[in-house]
Amino acid sequence: MTLEEKILPGDVLVTAELEEAIRAVLVNDVVPCASAFHLAAERQLAPLAVGQAADALGIHLGACQLGLFGYPGHAKGWTKVAELPVPEGLEAALLEAAGATQQLACIQLWELAEQFGIPRLQIGFVTDKLGIKIRPCQLGAF
Repeated sequence: MTLEEKILPGDVLVTAELEEAIRAVLVNDVVPCASAFHLAAERQLAPLAVGQAADALGIHLGACQLGLFGYPGHAKGWTKVAELPVPEGLEAALLEAAGATQQLACIQLWELAEQFGIPRLQIGFVTDKLGIKIRPCQLGAF
């Protein structure tokens, strides 16, 4: 879904301070995912609130920590993670967690990445390779 296709809730209000903070972390006119999460934690906001504020300002999110979008020159962020060994049991854990829907939420993948001691990009790569859909995004990107 593109930024232009998003329909935001009518109650999204972006304070001047939040707008300033979002604009301060822009890299090539895009808010990196990690920066959005940092802002949310720093301001005690839900990540979704920061993502929706960026959307309301017409600012794109990028550099998804799972590697799904926002990488210049290519759509996905996993150029080298394919070379990393896949921990034993990870694929089975992903398939079991995804269940019949073959879908997992971003937050579930973050938790599994921590459990298996691997980078978020790597779990995004393995999940994509298995054909499991990832949604929803904690920032509301999809």
